[in-house]
Amino acid sequence: MDIINKIKQQWFILGMILAIILSVKTSPVGSSGGLLHLDVVTSLGIALVFLLHGLNLSRKDIAAGMTNWRLHGFIQSTTFVVYPLLWLIFGHLFSLHMPSALAIGFCYLLVLPSTISSSVAMTSIAKGNVPGAIFNASLSSIIGVFITPLLIFVLVGIEGESGDAIGTIVSVAKLLILPMVIGQLLRPILKDWLARNKQIINKIDKIVIILIVYNVFCDSIESNIWSQFSLTLLLSSVVLCFVLLLAMVHVVQWSAKKVGFNRQDEIAAVFCGTKKTLAAGVPMAKVIFANDPSLGMILLPIMLYHPIQIFYCAVLADRYAKGK
Repeated sequence: MDIINKIKQQWFILGMILAIILSVKTSPVGSSGGLLHLDVVTSLGIALVFLLHGLNLSRKDIAAGMTNWRLHGFIQSTTFVVYPLLWLIFGHLFSLHMPSALAIGFCYLLVLPSTISSSVAMTSIAKGNVPGAIFNASLSSIIGVFITPLLIFVLVGIEGESGDAIGTIVSVAKLLILPMVIGQLLRPILKDWLARNKQIINKIDKIVIILIVYNVFCDSIESNIWSQFSLTLLLSSVVLCFVLLLAMVHVVQWSAKKVGFNRQDEIAAVFCGTKKTLAAGVPMAKVIFANDPSLGMILLPIMLYHPIQIFYCAVLADRYAKGK
């Protein structure tokens, strides 16, 4: 029973692993234009997920966290200034020792916005500033729609399917922001239905991400881009993701204390400032990198970073909750 319970708790990460394994043997079925037409299915799924995000965002909670501008500036600067600076400092080393697609993937990881749900959940568990976390996680996602494609364009010169940075930003905004706006407009009508079906709704975004992972890995296998990849490279990527997270958590904790944040604001800063979104990162990548056959490798760093940040931040949240 313990094993079954653990599987139920970690079904999302296990689902991603299974999707990658299945893609090895069934890539013609899951590739874009294949039997399942997952390129179309996942596009519709992305729109649905961000419609639900819009439905789920309470204006009251967001408004409650709006006044602490020192906290907002600190978190957004960490996400969109400090992380990208790491690429400017170390990017040449990534490019020198990795396949170009994987190096670009690490750059993409560094310029992604924060998560919403897990940042808020961890802040709540740790007894931190929850309204501040809600506001900043939501703000980060909105800013990221515009900043992430621009940073990718500036740092590595990648253009999206529209052929220019502005066109890519517009495409990402239509994909993510428009459904969220529609969700907010529908919230007064559907919030009671949302409350009754919250458990099911919380699983939809994870199911869509699993389908996208399966689709992009099938596309990558069909294009034979994994021939330049090795187990050593995979293990070194895992270590890099863990070291990156660990270093940034300690930098944010130290900096938050130096600027005089109280414990609640420090907790919000740690969990909103060091997390990176897989939920928005995967669909954004499909637009930013268009039909790049190396998309699976580009997405690998955020797919590794995501479970590492969940596990490590869960332990950290528990320590904060115990007053450590």
